[in-house]
Parts: sequence; structure tokens; C-alpha cells
Amino acid sequence: MRVLLLCSSFNGLTQRAWLELRRAGHEVSVELAVSPEVMVEAAELAKPDLVICPFLKERVPARVWQGFRTVIIHPGPPGDRGPSSLDWAIAEAAPEWGVTALQAVEEMDAGPLWGFRTFVMPQEAPRKSALYNGPVADAAVELVAEVVAKAADPAFRPVPVESCGASVRGRLRRAMRHADREFSWEEPAEAVVRRVRAADGAPGGRGVLAGVPVRVFDVYRGPEVGAGGVPGEVVGRREGAVLVRAGDGGTVWVGHVRLEREGAVKLPAVAALGDRVAGVPERAGYSEITYDRSEGVGVVSFDFYNGAMSTEQCRRLASALRYAVAQDTRVLVVRGGEVFSNGIHLNVIEAARRPALEAWMNINAMNAVCQEIAGCSGQLVVVSVGGNAGAGGVMLGLGADRVIVREPVVLNPHYRTMGLFGSELWTYTLPRRVGAEVAERLTREALPLGAAEAVELGLADRVVGGSRLEFERRVLEYAERLAADAGYERLLAARRQAREADERRKPLDAYRAEELAEMSRDMFGDRSGFAAARRAFVRKEPAVATPARLAVHREPGYREPGYRELSGAS
Repeated sequence: MRVLLLCSSFNGLTQRAWLELRRAGHEVSVELAVSPEVMVEAAELAKPDLVICPFLKERVPARVWQGFRTVIIHPGPPGDRGPSSLDWAIAEAAPEWGVTALQAVEEMDAGPLWGFRTFVMPQEAPRKSALYNGPVADAAVELVAEVVAKAADPAFRPVPVESCGASVRGRLRRAMRHADREFSWEEPAEAVVRRVRAADGAPGGRGVLAGVPVRVFDVYRGPEVGAGGVPGEVVGRREGAVLVRAGDGGTVWVGHVRLEREGAVKLPAVAALGDRVAGVPERAGYSEITYDRSEGVGVVSFDFYNGAMSTEQCRRLASALRYAVAQDTRVLVVRGGEVFSNGIHLNVIEAARRPALEAWMNINAMNAVCQEIAGCSGQLVVVSVGGNAGAGGVMLGLGADRVIVREPVVLNPHYRTMGLFGSELWTYTLPRRVGAEVAERLTREALPLGAAEAVELGLADRVVGGSRLEFERRVLEYAERLAADAGYERLLAARRQAREADERRKPLDAYRAEELAEMSRDMFGDRSGFAAARRAFVRKEPAVATPARLAVHREPGYREPGYRELSGAS
């Protein structure tokens, strides 16, 4: 079937839909909804059997939905309408939520129903981005497959939402306003966390911190400190986060903030607040990096907000890995977080006084992490990829003995869209896994990979399904079996011999030096537009056209005028 995806951005959900449809054998093209005229033109060029809108904030032009069957994937249960569905679901602690597939009509989210899925909401307030990229995306991808199957059935007709009876749980809700995002530190800690998470990753909760108006992101419940203090007081700091007193004697860890002023960007809270929290004491209880071990297996876990890894975070992670490889365990598991990694921290780089220098320091610190993984000779190394990864975040784990990927994960193993040659030892680890020809194609085409395709290419070794917790449990069980394997010593010897042979042919330091020579031209010479691409990503500048590699309905040789694709981590 010929399918056109109309979307506001080629985000993680849209990438998953694109991957699933292509894997099922459909002809899939993408158009970014930069204007009504472009959407109409795309439909007329593609002549699709079906138009699917997996993530679309704009209204579908009448010429599109009147001329082509057009289905909207809406992140709410049957009957739900409006642009702030997930925000309200989290803010009001909905016990259950869903995703619906609706035919496009004149009124937004009001068309007949093609299908729906429901899921139980977590008891603890989820971060909006985690809800969207987790249960919502899982349900949406299932629905996309169902919609395509129904579109192939000449007898199928969508039904009015009202006919769904008890399944109609939603209603028309207005867009959330600034006032709905505001919170006071006088409120209980749980209320603050819920309000902020309903707006995370964008636009953030609105409040005052250290005496200045801010947008707040990345929050967690802290310890009880009892009554007597002043709500809103910053009582601790650790690893870039600040601990803030709430109104019920509880506290909230705030990981990231953006000052409410022109040109400010989202940053780790300590960096954003600067001198205002310089005298605040360090306090335990918050950590982005942990180490746990059993008799045979050590686990280094890291969870960086949106997968962005700053210079300081990379240095701490490299230190944790050095500690872990020095232990007497037999297998080291390197486990990422909600987002595995998206490489260097573009926001911190953009906010630096000398962005090129900060980028240079960041990539060198990132390389140190990669070198600890690739160069480990005393243990077998298993990398656990439970969340999406991009750019250097994909390359980070390729030096391991085993790379295990969770089934829904999307990988973007390329740097081209950010105007970088790339480092993270990729010129060694990527060809070693997939071969030089495939490595060149992956980095040149700059297209996403699903977990199954990554294994087929050799980029990863295993795909494991299940929930995030089930995935991590199964990876740990695999590592325990590997540590107890009768052939362990043979496997470890083979790793050492392969590493020694590779080192004799060309040392890791040589790969790193060659990559850094190229990166210096990108970071200091800006030969491929890194500064503009970074700025566009950090400032959330909208794309002006669809990249040619996605818009396959356009003529061969089409070049997107002035297009800047945004990738990385925020």
C-alpha cells in the first residue's frame, strides 16, 4: 500500500510508524506539515492509498482529507478532543488513558473512529514525554498497523465515536493555558511534581526558584524535611540538580530549568541558577549514575535527562566505568535510562560563553566513556539499550561484547543532520560490527533503524521485548548466565585477543585522533553548519521543508531549500 505520513516533525513516534510500515512492505513517504500548500502538494504528488497523521498539530487541509482517506492518530481515548490531551490526563491523575485513530473531517479530532487502544496510567505521575514515548507510542504503532489493514478491506467503514458506548470516556478539552502550568512551592511536593510532569518536556511548569521566574523540568520527590522552613527554599544540590522545600514538609529535586528571559535555554538547574545557588550545600539522595553488583555481574546505570550528556556527566560516567572495570566481577552491564543516549549536550554547549570550546571538551569527555567500554579487557561487557538512541549515543555502546536492544527502540546511528563528522570511536566500532559498506550507508543516508533491523545488520546482538522493567530483568539474567558460562574464560580470552590484534593494526588512540581532527573542523571551523543546526535545535526553530531522503514522493534530485534538520538531545 502507498502511505503518506503527514507530521509536524519526524519525531520518535513517527519514526516508529515509518519503520513498522516499511518493514511490513508498504511504500511510505513523509511530508512535514510546514504549510497547508505543502501538505496539499505532497498528497497530490504521492497519490497515496492512505494518509496517516501520527503526530500532527496543524489542521489537515480540506483538499487532502476530501481527496484521500486521511486518519489522525490522537493521544486520547474515544471522545477525547483538544491539543492538551496528555497534559490534562497527567494533571488530573486519570486512571486510564488511550489512543484513537480518527478519520480527518472539518472539525479537529471529531471524525469517525477507525480504532482505539486503552492502557492503565501509572500511579506515580509520569513525565509527559515518557508517557508519549512509552504507552502512547506503543498503542499508536499498533493502531497504525490496524488502520492499514482496515484500509485494505473494501467493506470497512469507520464508525461514529458516539456508537462506542462505554468506551467513550473523553471529552472536548481546551488547550492548557499559562495559568494551568503555574505552581507554588506552598503546595505539597506531590502536587508540584504532578504539575511539572504534565508539562515536561515542554513547555515546563511555571514557578519561581531562587528568586527568579523559571520554567521547571525533570522533577522527582525528595526526602521529608519537616515543617519550619520556607517553601521554595533551595536546601541542597547534587549533580546539577537542586533540592527545593515544598509546602507539606516534603522536598522536590529539580533537575533542569529555563530562566524566563529572552534567549534562555533549558539547562541543568545548578548551571541555570549559577551564583544564586553557589553556596547551597551538597546533599545525598539524588544520582544520575549508580553502580550495583552481585557476585559475578556489575551494573553501571545512567539516566541523563533526554539522553543529553554534558562534559561533566561524561566525566562522572567515565569515572564510574573505571571503578566498575576494576572490580572482580566477570560481566559488566552498562545500562542507559529512559532515553539511552543522544550524545553530547547541545543545550549546555549553546549556552556556554565559548560554544565551540565547550563542544570540544564535551566530545573528548564522551570519547573517554567510549574508550572505557571498548578498551575493557578484564570483563565481558553487555550494553543494555532500553530507550531510543541517536548519534554518538548509538556509537557509545558498540565497543561492547553484546548490545541488547529493547524491541520498540529506535536508533539513529548518524551525525550528518547536525553538521558533524562524529567521534565516539565510531570509525572503529561501527565498521567492525556492520562492515565498511553498511557503515558508510548508515551514516550517509541518516535514516532511523528499528531494533530488529539493527540486529539483522549486526549493529546490535539481541532484541528483547516486554516492559522496561521486564527488559532490564531479562538483560540482567542474560548477564548472570554469561558470567556463569562454562566457556566464560574462552570468551574473555577471545575478547582480549581481538582487542590486541586490532590495537596492533591501529590503536584506538589513532581512531580517536583522526575523528577529533575532523571534529575540530566542524566545531571550530564550522565547515558543515554545526553552529546553525545546534542553534536551530536548541531554540526549537521549525523546519522549513521535508528532507529529501524522507520525501520519496518528490522528484529524484529534489533538494529541500534551506532545510535544517534538528537532532540531538534537549
